[in-house]
Parts: sequence; C-alpha cells; structure tokens
Amino acid sequence: MSERKLFAGHAVRRIRRANGLTQAVMAEALAVSPSYLNLIERNQRPLTAALLLKLAERYDFDPRTLTGATPGGGVEAIRRRLADPMFADLSIDRSQVEEWIAASPDAAEAFARLFDRLSGGGTGTTPAATEPEAIASARREIERWRNHFADLDAQAEALADELRLSNPDLYAAITERLRVKHQLSIRILPFDVMPGHLRRLDLHARQLQLSELLDPASRTFAAAFQLAMLEAKAEIDALVAGASFAERAGERLYRRHLTSYFAAAVMMPYARFLRACEATGYDIMLLQRRFGAGFEQVAHRLTTLQRVGQRGLPFFMLRIDRAGQSSKRYAGASASPLVETERRCPLWQVHNVFARPGTLMPHLVELEDGSRWFTLSRTVHPQTAVSGAVEAEFAICLGLDARLAASLAAARGVELTTGAAAPIGLGCAACTRPECPQRSAPPAGRVLVFNERERGMSPFAFDRD
Repeated sequence: MSERKLFAGHAVRRIRRANGLTQAVMAEALAVSPSYLNLIERNQRPLTAALLLKLAERYDFDPRTLTGATPGGGVEAIRRRLADPMFADLSIDRSQVEEWIAASPDAAEAFARLFDRLSGGGTGTTPAATEPEAIASARREIERWRNHFADLDAQAEALADELRLSNPDLYAAITERLRVKHQLSIRILPFDVMPGHLRRLDLHARQLQLSELLDPASRTFAAAFQLAMLEAKAEIDALVAGASFAERAGERLYRRHLTSYFAAAVMMPYARFLRACEATGYDIMLLQRRFGAGFEQVAHRLTTLQRVGQRGLPFFMLRIDRAGQSSKRYAGASASPLVETERRCPLWQVHNVFARPGTLMPHLVELEDGSRWFTLSRTVHPQTAVSGAVEAEFAICLGLDARLAASLAAARGVELTTGAAAPIGLGCAACTRPECPQRSAPPAGRVLVFNERERGMSPFAFDRD
C-alpha cells in the first residue's frame, strides 16, 4: 500500500486553499518540505499512499475524491473540447494537455467552463448553458458540500430519536410535535378544495394542509419539511448566508434543498439508515419499507452518506423524463461524468425503464476512458395525478463506481471489473466510438469521411485521429 502513487496536485492545492493555508504551513503539518509540496501540487512528484493518509487524517476528506475532480473532467474531456473546428489549426497533442492541466489546473478548469457555456456543453462533461443560472448556482453549492451537510444531519438525527421515543409512528410523532410545540395542526383536504397544491401552510387557521393525493411516505415528508422550516431555521439560514448567492432564485432553491435534506434525515436518520444499508446490501425496496419512504426519497438519501468516520458508498443520482431532460442530479462524492453531461447515451438502460414501469433495472456500463459504473434505474410517478389529467413520470437512476459495487444486493452475480459492460458515451457529440450503430451525430470537431463503395455500422464515418 505504501508504494502506491498517484498524481493529484490539483486536488492537494484545492484542499490547501480551502483551508486557507500557505504551502509552508501545510508542508510543516505533513512533515515534508515546502519545495516537495510545491512539486506535488505541480504534478512533478506523485502523492504516495502514506502522504495521502496524512492528508486525509489532517484535513478530513474522502481520499477517493482526489482522483475524481480532475480539472475540466480530465485530459480526454479537455481534448474533446479542443477537437472543436475552431481549434483545428493548433495541433494540440495529448502531452500538451497533460502538461497544461498539471501546471495550470485552474486555468484548464476555467477554459472548460467557458467553452461549455459558449458551446452549450456539447463536447464537454459539464451541464449545458441552457440550464438556468439559478439552478446551476444552487447545484454548484450543493456539490461544493458533496451533498452532505453534517450539522443538519446531526440535528435531524437527534430530533428523530426524540420523536421515536414519543411515538414509534413517525408521522404521528411529527403531527403531535407540530401541534404541541408550534400550535400547528395537520389537515388532509380533498383535491378539489386545494387544486394545484400538495401542501399549504395556513397561518390564519394554524394548519398545515396536505392534499389527499399524497401517499403516506409523501405525507410524512411534507410534515417533516414543515418541522424543518421551524426547528432547523437557524442552521439553514447560516448555510444559505455562507453561500452568498448573487440572485434570489438560486438562494431559494438552495434553501428548499436544505429543508428537504433535513426532512429526509428525520425520516432516515444517518446512523440507523447507514446500518440498514450495509446490512441489506443497499436493497432499496427493503429500505423503503423499513423507513416508510418512497423510492426517490431513498435515492436522494443514498447520495448524502459522507459523514466522517461513517461513510457510505458514493452514489450519484439523476432524474430524467422521457425526452432525456434532467430535473435533478446529484454527483455527491462519486465525481461521475454521467451526472455532469447534459447529453446521455441512448444505449444506457436508464432510457429503457419507461417501457417497464416500476421495475428496477441494473446496468453495468463502461465509458470511453475505461471507467465502469454500475447503475440502477426505475420509474417514479409523483403524487399529482387525478383521473383524466396528465400523469407525470420520471426515471430515477442511481449509480456508483463499479469497483465499489460488489456489496450491493442488486450486483450479486455480476462480474463488475472484467465482465461484459455496455459501451456508452457522454452523448454522440462527445463520443468517438467508431462503429456505434445507434449514433445520431458525428463527434464534434471530427472530419466526416465518405466512401461510396462502403457502408459501416454507423451512418457517420469520421476521421479517428
């Protein structure tokens, strides 16, 4: 173990700057020379396993993230951007890109963000510029915390234990707490009384009014959400203030996420939930029943398990519609490019679940860079439909690095590292797999090749250099 090495200078620099340290101060804490630390940050020296352990113990982070957040998505992602025709005359080879990322990681990241914003994100791994800034800014703040808010989790866990002592039925316990401590009653109202609403707080009547459309799990969540607004307000206010949003909409979205986070943590308290995950092999159906939660609620919760000393598996989560548009995405600690790209591969099983509603579909996929991801997808139907009205349907996808998936109940019998995996890309414009029969467009920046005497598997032949 002590002989294993990796180059992660950009990540070490990020940790140092996040803690407000100079190279000299950090070097002293790690018992190395400032010049050696400087070489590590410039990727001219590898980060040994021994030094990695010192960093993790001293600065409290998950070592797995060191290799995940490469500037611009890594060498291949930067090269895909540089394949754009506007750079055709520059002849930038792989070694130059590697040197650039090593010497100026922040500049490489800045280039990637600017290119994706101007081009619509088609050849990179970041969201398309069409994503509203309010949503993008809220997502950036959530991912900055890797979707784990330790103080909220601790407070929610303590509250959940207190509620459990008063009544083992969580919904009843929350209802009683709202009534006694906050003078709020809960009333379930017919759909036609509050059309277009699922939850409404009537302060005049001192009522939390819930629609009859909500199922038991959604009612519990709505009640817990209201409790979060009342009892976690100070902690949520502090997190929102620390984010310093430039616009009100992003701030409101972030506040709603934090309130939902607290509500989910009350329903699925951290330690109990993690123990149940590990005991069941992260069996989502069992977790739903054990905690009285919905599939999407459990999926959300699985992306948050990053407590120091009690970390769960680093899942990512996506929610998409039939058109492939994403309405939720959380990378958590996974650092998966499958979350960040706005365009997805049609060969990925997540698109097929709409044909099999309610069925959990596992899928082992492999990206062009050789990384493998084990994903679980299923449809969900929000509690909003009545007869004759449009019924919303989404696909929820959970995934994690295939090397970490062996303990999953859903992965039993799957050869995760050497078995057959579906070769997918990050959308046709970013994918350079030459013989894909599903291809809808050539890779961005590649020259199309025509030969009237031949017809390959793909409708688009292109220069592979």
